[in-house]
Amino acid sequence: MCWQCDHPGATWQDYLEHLRELLEQHCWIVQGVQRERRRPPYAYTVGLAAHGRPELVVTGMPYDRAVELLNRVAEHVVHADAPRPGEVLPLPGGPVTEIVRVTEPAVHLAVAAALNGPQFTALQLVYADDRGHWPWDAGFRGGNGGQPVLGARAAVSWRAGGRRRRVGADDSGPAS
Repeated sequence: MCWQCDHPGATWQDYLEHLRELLEQHCWIVQGVQRERRRPPYAYTVGLAAHGRPELVVTGMPYDRAVELLNRVAEHVVHADAPRPGEVLPLPGGPVTEIVRVTEPAVHLAVAAALNGPQFTALQLVYADDRGHWPWDAGFRGGNGGQPVLGARAAVSWRAGGRRRRVGADDSGPAS
């Protein structure tokens, strides 16, 4: 169960204090948002902004997979440059993702906004389906609710000669 379910008498401020305590021990945490009617679930990091990095978000992915993906990319982001919008990350053993700058992070990442204030940046990890189609492609199979994209795609993408990089692999050269 979630912390809020385990503490039904707790307030929003109690929850934020609990997260502050966790963030004293960890560089970031992952906040999940459950599916609601037609809105698919999503998850995002909280804490990266305090280290001068963008928060990360993924939509339409089951929570356990989202946590794994966000943690893998966050681990990289903490120690290297954050990926740029339009950059494609072919993650070892994971989905190919394209980076999209989130237009209004404070609207979608409520806990991050409560802890960071409204002025922070966020990047969405948009992933291709099992056939290599993106949410903006015809024929994308995104399941119930799809994969909402929370910003506009960058003008330059990997298909147009943008940079590709493997996260979690040797970053000494270009990705293949």
